[in-house]
Amino acid sequence: MPAPQNNWFTYILLCHDGSYYTGLSNDLNKRLKKHNSGQGSAYTRARLPVNLIYYETFTTHRQAAQREVAIKKLKRLEKEKLVAGFKI
Repeated sequence: MPAPQNNWFTYILLCHDGSYYTGLSNDLNKRLKKHNSGQGSAYTRARLPVNLIYYETFTTHRQAAQREVAIKKLKRLEKEKLVAGFKI
């Protein structure tokens, strides 16, 4: 996982039930720990544990937020294609 360096990340988690969760953070390691401790989002809290399967790095919060919205609009098959072959 990348270390925080004043970057923003848009990420996709694979939840225990097989669903995807998309979010953004400026500290990906810390955010993943929060999700898995049950202190992340209500969605992931009910689907623990979660695994990071994809992320993109941006220089601004705005860019990361725009990408988060774009990913959330994708259909499941499109998300599967996006994460296919991505190495963490």
